[in-house]
Amino acid sequence: MSEGAVTVLLVDDHAVVREGYRRLLERSGNIDVIGEAEDADSAFARFRELAPQVVVMDIALPGVSGVEAMRRMLEATPATRVLMFSMYEDAIFATRALQAGASGYVSKASAPNVLVEAVLTVARGRPYVSAEIAQALARRNAVAEAASAAALTAREFEVLRLVVQGMSLRDIASTLALTQKTVSNHQSAIRQKLGAESAVALVRIASRLGLVPPQPN
Repeated sequence: MSEGAVTVLLVDDHAVVREGYRRLLERSGNIDVIGEAEDADSAFARFRELAPQVVVMDIALPGVSGVEAMRRMLEATPATRVLMFSMYEDAIFATRALQAGASGYVSKASAPNVLVEAVLTVARGRPYVSAEIAQALARRNAVAEAASAAALTAREFEVLRLVVQGMSLRDIASTLALTQKTVSNHQSAIRQKLGAESAVALVRIASRLGLVPPQPN
């Protein structure tokens, strides 16, 4: 084992695939693959035995999925860093994995150096998503936000437009001939529908929807 190298457990149900990725990772000089596994049960056993810094795991394992295997690892050791490495490029798979606690998600279609970069990044405690997956997630989020915006009532949409212009609740109430309480209730409904946990998040979503007025030069 190289001194200071990142230790990795490699989980994939194809031995030939594991061998190729092992060579790729260890060729970097900064990564040591200290174990391999072909399914969720053996992955969990090797994980408990070896305590790797990073688990590189395919989602599509025989029997229990890689996401479920990761859940078991995180339940046993919450600080576990799991990098999902999969042939699936659809946003739904990446979203599911990241929401379940994955530290990163890389497509098997990515360039070889991407996997190395992802492992080293995740080992440092930072998240990593390959470019094509990030684009898929952005498209999915944009569609979801647009659908959420379409669910706003005409009054809620008007309140949102005035909020992102920087108007206070009092000014909005005066402009729309409403009480401040009514405006506040509209704002709460808007945040809930758009999934905005704060005023800053609300403005960001509104900006992506094209509702934030351009700043003068």
